[in-house]
Amino acid sequence: MNPADIHFSKEESARYNRHIILPEFGLQAQQKLKAAKVLVVGAGGLGSPVLLYLAAAGVGTIGIVDFDTVDDSNLQRQVLYSIEDIGKPKAEAARQRLEALNPHLKFNIHNTLLTAQNAMELVKEYDVVADGTDNFATRYLVNDACVLLDKPNVYASIFLFEGQVSVFNLKDIDGDVGPNYRDLYPVPPAPGAVPSCAEAGVLGVLPGIIGSMQALEVIKVITGIGETLSGRFYIFDALSFESRTFTIKRNPDNPLNGKNPTINELIDYEQFCGVQTAVAPIKEITAKELYELQISGGDFQLIDVREPHEYDMANIGAVLIPLNTIAENVHQIDRNKRVVLHCKTGSRSGAAIRQLEKLGFNNLYNLKGGIVNYINEIQPGLMKY
Repeated sequence: MNPADIHFSKEESARYNRHIILPEFGLQAQQKLKAAKVLVVGAGGLGSPVLLYLAAAGVGTIGIVDFDTVDDSNLQRQVLYSIEDIGKPKAEAARQRLEALNPHLKFNIHNTLLTAQNAMELVKEYDVVADGTDNFATRYLVNDACVLLDKPNVYASIFLFEGQVSVFNLKDIDGDVGPNYRDLYPVPPAPGAVPSCAEAGVLGVLPGIIGSMQALEVIKVITGIGETLSGRFYIFDALSFESRTFTIKRNPDNPLNGKNPTINELIDYEQFCGVQTAVAPIKEITAKELYELQISGGDFQLIDVREPHEYDMANIGAVLIPLNTIAENVHQIDRNKRVVLHCKTGSRSGAAIRQLEKLGFNNLYNLKGGIVNYINEIQPGLMKY
């Protein structure tokens, strides 16, 4: 679509007025936004502010890729969602929220895991990709698909109190292509060397800061205003409120687009990053089975991984060990008998089990549906979430 052919309704003109009256932005930049198609990979901590600001800014077509569902532990940072969204697919909940924010846009929902099998088909339909993923395998996948399809990749990541932003694979006005993720990280870190946010935690406001910067870079890429972070890597430290910007250069040995490229199609990224693909399923126990253990006096241990305030609202007699303190309280967990872990709906307790399994535990069971399901089936009068 030619941006010059874009017209705005009276309502849209009023909505985007503060953009249009900017001397450095104007009507033409707003037309470019409406003509653009942006794929946001990941609708979590980073995806939330990216999606909100791109929708508010008027990006005409926004694709959302996410296969996860909303959990109450997400709400500390994923401001796109509310408690009414818990249990819903994130992509669907995101669309409902964004349509309420700006009904003049088109939203494409991809409620699926991005893989080497579907990435090329998805990415080719968009002008720009915003990578808000939280694992190395998918970051390399997004990067490679963008390079192979000649699409700019606006990248961001967060960890603990630090955030990073850059723009990869962007072609400048002379036709020269900027560096990509593989120029910055030729090889992935060793498996387990960098824990996930679920394992290590993240300051809730940080994704809002970094995701807003990511959205800014997407808008700059689309409209051509200002100077993007192509060829530069920005790092923000929330604790010291200090930032650094490093220069990135093309690596002639880059296997994608260096002097002698060896990758001309997507590869097995789980294998490339050393991720174990065949993960045994987590053992589960139903609310009824747990209740039978309780009333029969069965020899087992019950652990609640929610937060103290949740425990005070309603508990079923479990030992309280919040998820973010599991590692330092391993000594409290019995290795010689059945151990049942629970949270509100089963997500955090599942994460706790995966963490403990890495430490050699093989006697762990997840309460299916969490305490919410237990209350509904066994003790309806205990507490209403």
